[in-house]
Amino acid sequence: MDRNAQRMVGKVISNAMDKTVVVSVERLVKHKLYKKYMKRSKKYYAHDPQNACSVGDIVVIEESK
Repeated sequence: MDRNAQRMVGKVISNAMDKTVVVSVERLVKHKLYKKYMKRSKKYYAHDPQNACSVGDIVVIEESK
């Protein structure tokens, strides 16, 4: 495990592909003018070798080479 590897917590939104899941990661961003927090989300593709994840699972994903 790399010391500088970035970890993210997200929710599985699709598992239709073989050995791959789509994970949605949400974060809060402060608006520059109005100073309110907004939810922003981004989708990541993650490797799932055993096809163990199902839709709705909360998972931790980590970047790697």
